Amino acid sequence: MKSSKIKDIAKNVIRIEAKAVGLMENRIDNSFENAVQKIIDCNGRVICSGIGKSGLISQKIAATMSSTGTPAYFVHPAEATHGDLGMIANDDILIIVSNSGETSELMQIIPSIKKKSITIIGLIGRKNSTLAFESDIYLDASVDKEACTLDLAPTASTTATLAMGDALAISLLELKGFGREDFALLHPGGILGKRLLLTIEKLTHKGEEIPFIYGHDSVKNALFKISDKGLGLTGVLDKDDNLTGIITDGDIRRGLENLGDDILNETAENLMTREPKTVPSNTLAISALELMEKHSITSLFVYSSIKLKKPDGVIHIHDILSLGI
Repeated sequence: MKSSKIKDIAKNVIRIEAKAVGLMENRIDNSFENAVQKIIDCNGRVICSGIGKSGLISQKIAATMSSTGTPAYFVHPAEATHGDLGMIANDDILIIVSNSGETSELMQIIPSIKKKSITIIGLIGRKNSTLAFESDIYLDASVDKEACTLDLAPTASTTATLAMGDALAISLLELKGFGREDFALLHPGGILGKRLLLTIEKLTHKGEEIPFIYGHDSVKNALFKISDKGLGLTGVLDKDDNLTGIITDGDIRRGLENLGDDILNETAENLMTREPKTVPSNTLAISALELMEKHSITSLFVYSSIKLKKPDGVIHIHDILSLGI
């Protein structure tokens, strides 16, 4: 098969699925609003259920809701008929996903669900179907055709249904006032958790690891201190131990290039950059990284208390980048 033919097929799939998702915008109606409000008012959890590809979409909807502040989980309809219906409580809400609207495994659990007076929200691909009729709230997820050239494999229909599920989840997120801190609490692992939760406190170099010299010390001593501590810098203190400046290995290198060895005999206060950037120890690591990138610097001095004269910590950009943030 020619390369151009492959590209044409793939592009056509994207066009069909994009059109299917676009149709969903006009399906955001009073029924959708009622569904969101029912979930908001629900004292229990959202149960999602479906079979086959619709089951996979159900799992994704449940996962998205759970991670954005709406407790939800997936119950397999076949397992539900063999005891897992006990996982569904009277104050829960059930979202059923079916393209045909005639999924036998879902139809088998409907009578038990109705006896519990549980609200059923149906994400269904056919309006005139049994499951659409049995749903308390019907959400139209129908599409004109599948992206499959045989018009058989669930493609456009699953994409459109997933978009409707996302629309539900994000509407709930907004109405609940679910913010970044809430999101972070549910995602403590991985890069997301680190970006939203990790502070620099545990990354900070402390005690003897912090390089300090005094303003009257020589630049040569500053060089020794920088080499000894290995952070590429040293803080400069006044006679009262207040932080007044910073000298980096780059400052000394440039001094040597411009003035030669004579720079080593200069006092630190004559070479230092005054008013170095500092941050409190509860600063988010990502915020510290952004500050360093903004000012094109590689380190920040850290204070655990505003009462301190000199910082009791220092953090290097590599300490943050090494975590993959």
